[in-house]
Amino acid sequence: MAATNTTTQTVAAGMELAVDTSSASPDDAAAKAVTKRYEGLAMVRTKAIKGKGAWYWAHLEPILVHNTDTGLPKAVKLRCALCEAIFSASNPSRTASEHLKRGTCPNFSTASKPISSPSPISTSLPNSAPPPPPTSHHNPRKRSSSSAAASGSAPTPSYSVPLQGIVDPNRFCGGELTYASAVTTTVLTQQPHLMLSGGKDDLGALAMLEDSVKKLKSPKTSPGPTLCKSQVDCALDFLADWVYESCGSVSFSSLEHPKFRAFLNQVGLPAISRREFTGSRLDAKFEEARAESEARIRDAMFFQIASDGWKSKNAGGIGEDSLVNLTVNLPNGTSVYRRAVFVGGSVPWKYAEEVLWETITSICGNAVQQCVGVVADRFRIKALRNLESQNHWMVNLSCQFQGFTSLIKDFSKELRLFKDVTENCYKLASFVNNKSQVRSSFQRYQSQEGGYAGLLRVPSMRDYETLNFGPVYVMVDDIVSSARALQLVVLDESYKGVSMEDPTAREVAEMIGDVAFWNELEAVHSLVKLIKDMAQEIEIERPLVGKCLPLWDELRAKVKDWCSSFHIDEGPVEKVIEKRFKKNYHPAWAAAFILDPVYLIKDISGKYLPPFKLLTPEQEKDVDKLITRLVSREEAHIALMELMKWRTEGLDPVYARAVQMKEKDPVSGKMRIANPQSSRLVWETYLTEFKSLGKVAVRLIFLHATSCGFKSSWSLMRWVSANGHSRVSMDKAQKLIFIAAHSKLERRDFSCDEDKDAELLALVNGFD
Repeated sequence: MAATNTTTQTVAAGMELAVDTSSASPDDAAAKAVTKRYEGLAMVRTKAIKGKGAWYWAHLEPILVHNTDTGLPKAVKLRCALCEAIFSASNPSRTASEHLKRGTCPNFSTASKPISSPSPISTSLPNSAPPPPPTSHHNPRKRSSSSAAASGSAPTPSYSVPLQGIVDPNRFCGGELTYASAVTTTVLTQQPHLMLSGGKDDLGALAMLEDSVKKLKSPKTSPGPTLCKSQVDCALDFLADWVYESCGSVSFSSLEHPKFRAFLNQVGLPAISRREFTGSRLDAKFEEARAESEARIRDAMFFQIASDGWKSKNAGGIGEDSLVNLTVNLPNGTSVYRRAVFVGGSVPWKYAEEVLWETITSICGNAVQQCVGVVADRFRIKALRNLESQNHWMVNLSCQFQGFTSLIKDFSKELRLFKDVTENCYKLASFVNNKSQVRSSFQRYQSQEGGYAGLLRVPSMRDYETLNFGPVYVMVDDIVSSARALQLVVLDESYKGVSMEDPTAREVAEMIGDVAFWNELEAVHSLVKLIKDMAQEIEIERPLVGKCLPLWDELRAKVKDWCSSFHIDEGPVEKVIEKRFKKNYHPAWAAAFILDPVYLIKDISGKYLPPFKLLTPEQEKDVDKLITRLVSREEAHIALMELMKWRTEGLDPVYARAVQMKEKDPVSGKMRIANPQSSRLVWETYLTEFKSLGKVAVRLIFLHATSCGFKSSWSLMRWVSANGHSRVSMDKAQKLIFIAAHSKLERRDFSCDEDKDAELLALVNGFD
């Protein structure tokens, strides 16, 4: 080899090795150069591990890659010892900065990373004692050749050495602060820990300082992932969809959060502006969603309007403002969003009627007969009935979810049991919360029994006096769940001392020790939970009008079992249920129950006949009256004749079984109708001889019995309450709600993100 082959330059600086190519082939020369580079990197890594090099060599390992054909070395690579990733060996320092410091490596911990592998340096004042002499012949900070050391010049700090040395703690603790005009840097031997004036919190800042110096020395930064324009546009579209569908749960300001911008940069996306997401992009998404909604409505022959939000469900939470959602239910079982109406305070029924009629005419113009009817959570007696009387073809229903939840209020007002339990629980909870000695004892036993401690949630005086049972039920639920802790409190010695002085304490103790109190409490709690569970199922399932009568029959059966279990007189309870049933009842319940093939009953002859025998005589008359009202006068007698034929002949058994075929729902595990649209389709395709009755059936059996649909977030309503007088703000809110509702209805997602989060946290707490 020539003389030039014996001279190698510093490998860590990344300079090439000179190789004599006069006596070897190009492949051999390249292989030797690669081998020498590998050996140089291996030598640098070995020294670094011993404390004489950069920190990152503890995690990066040079490897030699061979040519599969010739077997000769062809390249040198760096392998991460933590995650086995392979990198180019051209610039180890840059590789360490990008892969380790910036968090790309999943197994690298920044907190445990050494800030600098060489021994730290110390700054000493001129008057301080000289440092101890080095214990070894070699200075661990030296990385230059021996000739540099022999020249007597001070060692030059390399990049891997921290620019800030150890700060003497005595300098800032006690005595007068002294500032030296000249500070000399002395190299010490290896020290176990780096001491900084700010403690461990300074390590992160020191790492950032090293990064800044490195960037200034090597201004070329490594490019992140490169995405083409179509990929960027697609990713931003998905991001916009998510932000809009959250409908206020994700703040637009969070798009400009530094951490979120860092995330976008990490995945190769450009920074985005909240103005863009509330401006042109919002307008484009709204126009797209509205066009899809209009197209679906045009394809349908008729529709139903669902109006939800007239009855505020969050009174006191966000003031008096509420959001009324107007949705269009189509015959094919889908729903599309129409508009949002923001109302505040008390709303007159005439205003609700005008809003509903304006919504109908905005969809179908003068062809108002395309609107089969309306289902709403309020104004059944006036607005809905008035619209129905003026338009004979309309069937306007009250929401069944609202009807079931109103039943709880009926019980609290009319059943003596509810009043007694409410009064006793209010007295007990108020006493425990207000008596400090009893409260401390109660919370101690709470922690022992349930692992938590807190006050019993007591309703406000206004809720208590107006018999608002929502907050009362929360109090009842708290007392039921804290029953064991309360019983232990009255047995505690400290409580006996309190009861000797306070007659209320003796009364509460007698109450807690009375078995009848707990039986009545459990009875009320059980009945309310029964109704709440049924109402929640109605909200999720969104039953059609034909399901109304079976739902109320199911409620009666469950309440009858409840009366038997708790030895409650059935008379007063049944009276309350019947009163609420009559308030909610509509003749369309009975008619749809008779005309929907899902409810046909197989008789002894094998025929599938409508369930007339399950109706009362009054309900049978209601069926005749409703059908004759929904057809023209000329068709009335024909429709009744066809109804008699339907009553006696029913549906072909094969078609009836096909309509009633069920399958297991993969999510809930319940058995459901396999094809819900078959009830309507069998009237349109097979039962064609029922011309007049068939027209009534297809317009009737698809009607929804609930107005439940899109749920807005609390954050959006707070924003609306604060900006309700701004036309621009309300316009943006309308568009945002429309986009979110359109997407959720398309996925048949009727839940709310806040409710999902509450369920998740409750589930986690349950496991804890």
